[in-house]
Amino acid sequence: MRVLVTGATGFVGPTIANAIVDAGHEVRVLERKPGSWKEAGIRCQEAVQGDMTDADSLRRAVEGREVVVHLVAIRQGRPEQFQRLMIEGTRDLLAACEGGVKRFVLMSALGTGEHTKDLVPYFGAKWQEEQDVKASGLEHVIFRPSFIFGREGGILPTFVRMGKLAPVTGIVGSGKQRIQPIWVDDIGAYFAASVDKAEAAGETFELGGPHIVDWDGLWERIRSALGIRHRPTMHLPTSLMRIPAALTERLPGNIPLTRDLLTMLEVGDNVVSNDRAVRTFGLPLVPLDEQLRRVTA
Repeated sequence: MRVLVTGATGFVGPTIANAIVDAGHEVRVLERKPGSWKEAGIRCQEAVQGDMTDADSLRRAVEGREVVVHLVAIRQGRPEQFQRLMIEGTRDLLAACEGGVKRFVLMSALGTGEHTKDLVPYFGAKWQEEQDVKASGLEHVIFRPSFIFGREGGILPTFVRMGKLAPVTGIVGSGKQRIQPIWVDDIGAYFAASVDKAEAAGETFELGGPHIVDWDGLWERIRSALGIRHRPTMHLPTSLMRIPAALTERLPGNIPLTRDLLTMLEVGDNVVSNDRAVRTFGLPLVPLDEQLRRVTA
C-alpha cells in the first residue's frame, strides 16, 4: 500500500511510520521542516513539506496515496488553535482524500467520548475528528490509545528523572485512578496492521497495555525498577496544583502540568473497556514491568 503519515516526526510518529515501512508498505510523511524526517530517524521512501493549516499542501501530500494515517495533534493551546489545527485541519485532510484514498486511520485518545467532549479542548477536538472521519464516507479505523510509554519522549522518561532526583514522590490526586500504559512499539504494530486488515474497517479500538495499575502502584514499580525502596510519597490535591499549572502552561514546549491535564486526570480511570483490539489484531503486548525496565536500565 502507498501510505501517507501525518505527524510522523512527533514522539510516536517515527515508530508508527517505521513499523508501516517494515510491514512492506511505501511510506510518504508530511513534514513542516524540510529534513525533519531524517532527524527523527524515519525510514520512509518519501517526504513532502506541508502543514495542517495549508489545505493545498495536504492535497499535494495525499496525491497518489491509498491509505492516510493521521497522527497530528496538540495537547495544549488556545481553543482556536485546537479548532484550526485539529478540527479544520482534519476536515481539509479528509476532503483531500476524496476520490483516491481507500482507508483513513486516525489516532484519537482513550477517554474521548460524548461525555468528555466539553471538558477540555483536546477531548473536544478528538471527539469532533472522530465524528468527521465517520461521516466522511471513507473506510476508516480509529484508535484510542491509553498512556504511551517509550524510551525517549512521552511522559515516562520525565517520571524516571523525577524518581531518581526528587527526595519525595509527589502524586497528583488520590493516586487511585487507574491507567493502562502501552509500549510505543506496540502502538506502531497496531497502526501497521491497520493499514490493510479487513476486519478493522469501520471500527474504533481502545488500546492499552496488558497491565492495569493505579498511580500509586505505578510509582511503586518505577521506584522498584530504579532500585529505590524507601522514598516518602506525598499526594497533591488537584485543586492546589491548579495554581502552579496556571503558570507552567504558559511556558513553551510540551508541558507536563497544565490545568487541562489536571481536568483530564480528574475524569477518573484511563483504561480500556473491552478487548476488541486484542481479539481483532492478536498482537503481543509488552508487560508494564518490562516497559519500565527498558527505560530505567
